[in-house]
Amino acid sequence: RYPRGEGVGVELPAKGTPLEIGKGRIVREGSAIAILSLGAPLQECLKAAEDLGTRGLSVTVADARFAKPIDEDLVRKLANDHEVLVTVEEGSIGGFSAQVLQFMANDGLLENGLKVRAVTMPDAFLEQDKPEAQVAQAGLDAAGIVATVMSALGRADELTEPARA
Repeated sequence: RYPRGEGVGVELPAKGTPLEIGKGRIVREGSAIAILSLGAPLQECLKAAEDLGTRGLSVTVADARFAKPIDEDLVRKLANDHEVLVTVEEGSIGGFSAQVLQFMANDGLLENGLKVRAVTMPDAFLEQDKPEAQVAQAGLDAAGIVATVMSALGRADELTEPARA
């Protein structure tokens, strides 16, 4: 059985506008940390950004929208303007995140000290459970994303303390 999950409700316009193929968007603007989300994890990325904000970190959240072609301009902007870049996807290892990393390597974006991390589904079998439990087990929930960012910054020890609102 494939878990169905639930979507986030949004207002639908009377007339839709087509998305430009291969173009992502910035959903939240920050300066230190960039989170690039593909697909459903976007809401968890926004929750993680809120949590990281309470820890004194300024976070950009971007919605890639398309796995292929990747938005090279968006990736360049995120890489050049931030200290840490985390990609988040419900795909497996070697998917969207690997594609972003390969582009960054070929474009020279990894040569200036940028810390890059990928949050993906693990290369392991997940037991049948509620979708939110599987997402948490995979580290794709807000807490897992926060842990990835804090670890990249060398501040994982701060996670024993709850965030201050």
